[in-house]
Amino acid sequence: MNRLNRRELGDLHLFRQIAESGGFRKAAAELDLSPSALSHALRGLEARCGVKLFNRSNRSVTLTAAGTELLARLQAGFAEIEGGLEGLNRYREHPAGRLRLNVPADAARLVLAPSLAEYGRRFPDVRLEIVVQDNVVDIVRAGFDAGIRYGGHIPEDMIAVALGPPRRWITVASKDYLASRPPLLSPADLAHHACIGIRMGSGLIYHWELERGTERVLINQPWAQTVNETMLSIELAETGAGIIYCLEDRVDRQLANGSLVQVLPEWSSMGPAFHLYYPDRRQLPQALRALLDLLLSHDRS
Repeated sequence: MNRLNRRELGDLHLFRQIAESGGFRKAAAELDLSPSALSHALRGLEARCGVKLFNRSNRSVTLTAAGTELLARLQAGFAEIEGGLEGLNRYREHPAGRLRLNVPADAARLVLAPSLAEYGRRFPDVRLEIVVQDNVVDIVRAGFDAGIRYGGHIPEDMIAVALGPPRRWITVASKDYLASRPPLLSPADLAHHACIGIRMGSGLIYHWELERGTERVLINQPWAQTVNETMLSIELAETGAGIIYCLEDRVDRQLANGSLVQVLPEWSSMGPAFHLYYPDRRQLPQALRALLDLLLSHDRS
């Protein structure tokens, strides 16, 4: 059996990154390398192996049969290597290494942002990378250690831990907008208003769920405007563009300073809590365990 040298091991890692990322440009961005450097490394690997690993075209990069087989073996092998390195953390005083998270924008601001400064101070040897992305991704295939999503949107084969209680959703608008529009006495009156829809990471538009006691109303109407980012919808509401439906926590400041007010305050709904989720593996990375413990302690305080 041929022994791997440093160059070959490095090129195999690059091959795995290209395959899991789905292309040279995305892999290059994640690795902070140029696409041409990746392409050169891969050509060298293919020349040494004597087989073609990717089918390339102007529009796509796909694995050959040989590439598919090699990737499966490398994923198992690199998982063992990474597990071995992670095991060394048990002998360290503090966690170290790289930790990659994939989170939606709301969770980044409501769950992570309040804790990251303290995490950095406590664990300076951890290189934390957070990708804020509302689109749902396969965190294993994309090379993330963990993700955060709402409780109802987590793959069944993952371990999930709730980060706090369920969260309240409300409708809000600016006083200027409401002053120039028909009065709102019930959810049915929303049909006469400019409502701003949110397109979720799944591509679907989120229907407003309004509840009052045992009453429940689902709002799905022609939206005056549709956006795919909570912050933009809040800014639109502040400028008088219409009514939005969002997490109450995301507009705490606006409600306090009066730039937004709650619409139909007796109607709201409770949605699932955010959950941190990760692959079912034999040992949880120490850096991730430390972050999870910190997030849970902040939630209890």
